[in-house]
Amino acid sequence: MEGDIPLADGPFAGWMHGDIEKLMFTLAAGATLLVGSLLYGTIRFVEWYNSEPIIPYTIAELEAPKEKRMLENPSIKASDNSNIQCYAPATGQYLGYVAPSTPDDIDRVIEKAHVAQKKWARTTFTQRRQVLRSMMAYILDHQEEICKVACLDSGKTMIDAALGEILVTIEKLSWTLKHGEKALSPSRRPTNLLMLYKKNTVRYEPLGVVAALVSWNYPLHNLLGPVISAIFSGNGIVVKASENTAWSAQHFSLIARGALYACGHDSNLVQVVTCWPDTANHLTSHSRISHITFIGSRPVAKLVAAAAAKPLIPVVAELGGKDAAIILNSAVKDLPRIIEILLRGTFQAAGQNCIGIERIIGLPEVYDKIVAALEPRIRALRVGSALDAPADSPVDVGAVISDASFNRLEKLIEAAVSDGARLLVGGKRFSHPVHHSGHYFTPTLIVDVTPEMAIANEECFGPICVVMRAKNPEDACNIANHPDFGLGASVFGSKDWELNAIVKKHQVWYGSYQ
Repeated sequence: MEGDIPLADGPFAGWMHGDIEKLMFTLAAGATLLVGSLLYGTIRFVEWYNSEPIIPYTIAELEAPKEKRMLENPSIKASDNSNIQCYAPATGQYLGYVAPSTPDDIDRVIEKAHVAQKKWARTTFTQRRQVLRSMMAYILDHQEEICKVACLDSGKTMIDAALGEILVTIEKLSWTLKHGEKALSPSRRPTNLLMLYKKNTVRYEPLGVVAALVSWNYPLHNLLGPVISAIFSGNGIVVKASENTAWSAQHFSLIARGALYACGHDSNLVQVVTCWPDTANHLTSHSRISHITFIGSRPVAKLVAAAAAKPLIPVVAELGGKDAAIILNSAVKDLPRIIEILLRGTFQAAGQNCIGIERIIGLPEVYDKIVAALEPRIRALRVGSALDAPADSPVDVGAVISDASFNRLEKLIEAAVSDGARLLVGGKRFSHPVHHSGHYFTPTLIVDVTPEMAIANEECFGPICVVMRAKNPEDACNIANHPDFGLGASVFGSKDWELNAIVKKHQVWYGSYQ
């Protein structure tokens, strides 16, 4: 440095003043980084030390009857009694009977939850977190067992169970543990100039006993999801599980009930009922229910809302969808990766996925490439029972919950083909060479579908890949918005301005399919 004078003596003899300044800056930066790291580590240690201890517990294992009995024409309605007949959709194996809940049964479980909730409402967030942490530990320690039960009762594959049951349930538990207290903490609201002498604070109080009517496609996650939110908010809950997965419903509820009991709380806080549709009205119109969550179809949602309107129960409904995946021209270089996402989004849980991909909308430069890539992959998909498949021939697509939708799906495909669509793969029910009583639909690829066709507007909820052509991004958006449904969508591309234009207009996941 010009004008800099070297030091004459001392440990830094011969050093320039500028060198000393650089050294001091380096030491200061290093010290700051070290102190910051130590402080961060201390905070994390304190958080860990103060975290609620996990209480281990066990629940009874759920096993299928040791003597396998295959039903010839499996149905949840038994021919000789009024019980719910439980069976494995992938094989037709008889699993047992579940007595359907009656109105009196529903009254009793609501009363039990009501009594338990009065005490639970006074628990601290620390106590509630302990229950959730214990639940999380149990699920993580028993993943394989849980997945096998879900596979047996719903027909899905083990990988579908791992992703759709375990992963998402753990993620919901994790989010609630990290952010639940903050989300429910009192918050201030601004006031106006004339009301400066007043303070506005929003406080969240437990509702009481809430209800959740959940679908069968994710027997663990759909059941525990509303339970997690309900009990962390200080509520009791009654879950009406689907009669299609009645066999596993009570078992999965024990994961929550067991955690409550192990942590010293009343397990009656969480209740599960399974009943026939004509009895469900008693639950949805019950005066002791403070809130209803519903997962299912639009026609049933209207019935739930009408029943809930009598005692003025608020309802949150998550209904069907015709979710679109828009593939822009700029995504052409990423197509190999995108194809994997499209296959997973379409065929996970045999297409019985609430936010599964129901339509693929491709622009001109990628459309033919998408079709060419999908056809051999879909044709090669292996269908069957994941729990019975040999190790050297794993299953890609599991069973459908029942064959009740097969006639409708075949008619949708036939009508589309007669109107000009091209059926490249599948299109009909699949007769499994081994599992003759299983419910299978051939993985299907139908292309050149247009917005006016019924298959482009009705939710399939099956292993059917529908591919549609769009002229440009605006046309793709119009096609995506054509059905009455609204749930989710995804868009793939590499140009930010192009992606942003779609993201700003529509509810989509930016860059990846969730």
